[in-house]
Amino acid sequence: MHTRSIADLAGALRRHELTAAALTEHYLERIERLDPGAHAYLLPCPAQARAAARAVDTLIEAGVDPGPLAGIPFAVKDLFDVRGLATTAGTHLLADNVADDDSAAVTRLRRAGMVLLGKTHTVQFAYSGIGINHDQGTPRNPWASEHHVAGGSSSGSAVAVAAGLAPAALGSDTGGSVRIPAALCGITGLKTTVGRVSRAGVYPLSPTLDTVGPLTRSVVDAAQLLQALHGPDLADPTTFRHPPQDFLSTLDDGVAVTRIVLEDGVLFEDVDPELAAAVRDTGEVFAGLGAHVERRDIPEARAARDLNPRGLIIAAEGYDVNRRLLEGHIDELDPVVARRLLHGREALAHEYLAALRDRHRLQARIQERLRDVDAILCPTTLLPARPVATVDADRESYRKHNMAYLRNTAIGNLLNLCALSVPCGFTAEGLPIGLMIYAKPFDEATLLRVGHAYQQASDWHRRTPSIP
Repeated sequence: MHTRSIADLAGALRRHELTAAALTEHYLERIERLDPGAHAYLLPCPAQARAAARAVDTLIEAGVDPGPLAGIPFAVKDLFDVRGLATTAGTHLLADNVADDDSAAVTRLRRAGMVLLGKTHTVQFAYSGIGINHDQGTPRNPWASEHHVAGGSSSGSAVAVAAGLAPAALGSDTGGSVRIPAALCGITGLKTTVGRVSRAGVYPLSPTLDTVGPLTRSVVDAAQLLQALHGPDLADPTTFRHPPQDFLSTLDDGVAVTRIVLEDGVLFEDVDPELAAAVRDTGEVFAGLGAHVERRDIPEARAARDLNPRGLIIAAEGYDVNRRLLEGHIDELDPVVARRLLHGREALAHEYLAALRDRHRLQARIQERLRDVDAILCPTTLLPARPVATVDADRESYRKHNMAYLRNTAIGNLLNLCALSVPCGFTAEGLPIGLMIYAKPFDEATLLRVGHAYQQASDWHRRTPSIP
């Protein structure tokens, strides 16, 4: 049951082949049995889940159609406020930070009838692309027998979906935190444009760059969640100018005459050869589907990489958000994360403002560059998942792996592109490879259409790990 799509599960619920209560119990049983090894969940909430499932069943039994997502379980990264539960942002210091209300994203999914299973682990303050948390523990990549990293910072959400402990989960993406774990765990991850989905009630890292997006098994499932999540919200001014739209009506339109660039510059530099070959092979798949595919350098990608030394924007804003904890409890924080955030304390005002100005100029340039381009293809990460012991062996190893996982994804955040990571192969060791698809700001409809066309022509996203 845990390998079925959201649409398939929803259809079974409407045909009375399955109840929301039974579906929820299936996932709660798997969490109880498998999560001690997977370490995806920080805080399951079975009582809440059972009550929500019973409410959906009551509606269905009364002949009411509660909507396409009703009765579908989901999980949320522990940055999202959930009424009555603590939002710890990956640190024991916030164990008493109990939310009075649901975040906007959780509210919208609950209104759609979805059933919350619990909160998932994250990197402390969401500030790493690796997925290691030295405070609350590190989720385990389900594709490896040895403890491998799952990618960060939405590590627990990705492991929950990949291991069949939830059919969908929410994450946040500031420099790649949805797409990296999606790539390393062999699932689908959607980074939305800033302003597409409300961030209200989500513990911030960088208000300039933070986005909210789903992690699912397929692009179709991600599109269904986005349909429920997006739209204006008074609590997040970035959403004001972007009215709701239909992401599902064009999903099956294919990619005939779609203009796709297989990036031939910085986004392939230093990429592991197995990953690079698998991503380049996707160009032939798209060409076979009727797309116009060409290789081209995107100079703005290189400029974005060079724009933000030491993650200046994120570090400065992240330090401001967490200043109280950094200054008052530095010895109780994850030393790797704290050390990186303290770079923000050293940032000079003129450097920070210059980075913001340069980012705005690059955003204008990339929109001009993409006037004749619908999508860009590149590897999501430079490396596949690696053993935790290798990555965390010393400070230099951690730094190098973090950059290898973040390099390609962070470029999209700086350019404010929307992006999607989908599986496109496996290494010789059996580890997933992620294809990243970029599209213009607020063109999630094209992005999802392109990603769905690829998944209709491939079966990588249907593969599931063998969970011990």
